[in-house]
Amino acid sequence: MAEAKNTIPHVRQRIDEIDSSILRLLQERLDCALTIGRLKKEANLANWDPRREREVYKRLLAENSSTFPAAALRSIFHEIMTTCRLAQKDVEVAFLGPEATFSHLAAVRYFGPAAQYRPVASIEDAFLEVEKGRVQYGIVPVENSIDGSIALTLDSFMKYKVNICGELHLPVRQNLLCGSGNLKDIQLVASHAQPLAQCREWLRKNLPGIPTLEVSSTAAAAQMAADNPNIGAIASELAVKRYEVQIAVPSIEDHQGNTTRFLVIGSHAQPRSGSDKTSLLLGTADKPGALNEALSILSAKHINLSKLESRPVKGKRWKYQFFLDLIGHIEDQPIQEAYEELKRICPSVQLLGSYPKAAEPEAKHI
Repeated sequence: MAEAKNTIPHVRQRIDEIDSSILRLLQERLDCALTIGRLKKEANLANWDPRREREVYKRLLAENSSTFPAAALRSIFHEIMTTCRLAQKDVEVAFLGPEATFSHLAAVRYFGPAAQYRPVASIEDAFLEVEKGRVQYGIVPVENSIDGSIALTLDSFMKYKVNICGELHLPVRQNLLCGSGNLKDIQLVASHAQPLAQCREWLRKNLPGIPTLEVSSTAAAAQMAADNPNIGAIASELAVKRYEVQIAVPSIEDHQGNTTRFLVIGSHAQPRSGSDKTSLLLGTADKPGALNEALSILSAKHINLSKLESRPVKGKRWKYQFFLDLIGHIEDQPIQEAYEELKRICPSVQLLGSYPKAAEPEAKHI
C-alpha cells in the first residue's frame, strides 16, 4: 500500500491538492488585504507600508530555514504582496518611456506586473505627473555605477515637490535580440547611443564589419528587429516579450556589473523600515568652509554619508546646491538632530525623503 503512494499518478494528485490549497489561501490573503486597505482608508493611513513588507520577508526566510530556495521564495512573496497591495487601490506609475526600456523594466521589477504603467516623454515629466497627482508614483534613474549621476533627475528634485519613497538597483544587462535568435541573420545592429557605446568592444570582436544604427530608444530598436529579420537590437529582456523577438546573445555589455540606481517618487513620507536612507537637498552659506561645517555635523553624530553631489542653481551664477544621501531614517535621533542643526546654519535644507534601502545583492531581473 505504501508503495502505491509513491507512484507518479499519486504524487501528481497530491501536487494538485496542494496547488488547490495554495489557491484558496491566496484568495483568503487577498480578501484580508482588501480589508486592510479599507481600514487604512478609514484611518487615512498610507496604502503602502515598506516596514511591514520587510518584516514579512524576514520572518518567512527565517521560518524557511533554507529548505526552499531563498531567492525564489522572496520573488514569489514579492509578487503575492505586490498583487495584494495593488488590489487595495489601483496604482499608476509614470516611467521614462517608451515601453520595454530599462526604466519600464525597473518599474515592473519594483511594483510588479499588476500595476498600471504610464510612459512619459522625459524624466521631468515623471516628476510633473507625480506632483500634479495624476499618478501615485514615478520611477526615475538617478545614477549609474559606470556613468555616474543623472543630472536631469537631480535638477528635477530642485524644481518639483515630491517625496522619495524607495529605491531599486537594476543590473544593466544589454542583450542582442533578433527575430530568429540566430546571430548569423544579423546584418545591422540598432539601439540607443548609450547601449551601443556600452557594447562597442563586444560588437567589434564578435560582429566585425556589421554596421550600427543609433535610434531614439532600445524599444524602437526592438521594434525594428521585430519588423526586419536582418536587424539586431540591443535592448532589455522585457523587449523580448513586448516585441516578440528572441535573445541571440545575452549580456553583451563590455563592463559586467554595470548597475543603475532608480528612485521611486511619490507624495507621501515613508515610515521606518529598519534599513533606510534619507536624502537631503542642501544650500550652504556663501562663505569659506560652509560645506565642511555642514558635513562636520554629520560626522560628529557618526552618520554615514553615502552620496554627495553638487548641482548649479539655475539662474544664479556660481551658486550650488548639494544632494546628500544619509544612512538611516529621519525619525532616527542622530539624523533628526543633524537635520535641525543643518537648518540653523544653512540658508536652505529640504528633506527629499526617508525610504527603504534597496536590497543587496539585487536578484536577477525578469
